[in-house]
Amino acid sequence: MPRTFRVWRKRMRPSTVASSSQSDIEKFGLPWFALNVKCRHEKVVGTFLENQGHEWFLPVYKSRRNWSDRVKELDMPLFPGYLFCRFDMLNRLPVLMIPGVLSIVGGTKQPTPIDPAEISALQTAGQAGLSRVPWPYLRTGDRLKISYGSLAGVEGILLKVKGRHRLVLSVTLLQRSVAVDIEESWVTLSAPRLPVRHATLSATAIAEETTA
Repeated sequence: MPRTFRVWRKRMRPSTVASSSQSDIEKFGLPWFALNVKCRHEKVVGTFLENQGHEWFLPVYKSRRNWSDRVKELDMPLFPGYLFCRFDMLNRLPVLMIPGVLSIVGGTKQPTPIDPAEISALQTAGQAGLSRVPWPYLRTGDRLKISYGSLAGVEGILLKVKGRHRLVLSVTLLQRSVAVDIEESWVTLSAPRLPVRHATLSATAIAEETTA
């Protein structure tokens, strides 16, 4: 049974967030950061972030689990142990003090913002409700841009798996990817073709692919 993908997303209340450059925030918006959190604490941390007035984003997908007496569908994070949040880097201490938050992903001296185009692509894919699965991180491949359909404007790497066309979206900083089922008629190449590096599927990806 195809899996569906849903997005947990909360809006930011700007008046509660301090900033060292209000004019830049008004022009470009607060940057997105990745939070490394305890496993299975993603939604709990999200609730704390909401209470602090931050906008947060947790990409999830619907997964079927076989129990002894029934089959149940669960919302599972696409990137277990991570969620995304917008905040002022100079006012990050309250975020780090949230129970379950381990760190803000980045360099040794300061957090590194996530490419906003990568966040936007994940959000658009989530709103489209297309079938998707976690996927091994890809660096090279047929880079393309979706021309039509619900993912119009989104860029990713094109794969053909078991006769299906899939668009691989990645978060570079996390070295994580997700594969989204698409229609072949939606795409146009946006860069020269590059050989896709053959990656060994993780145990999770193999399990998800065989049950799709």
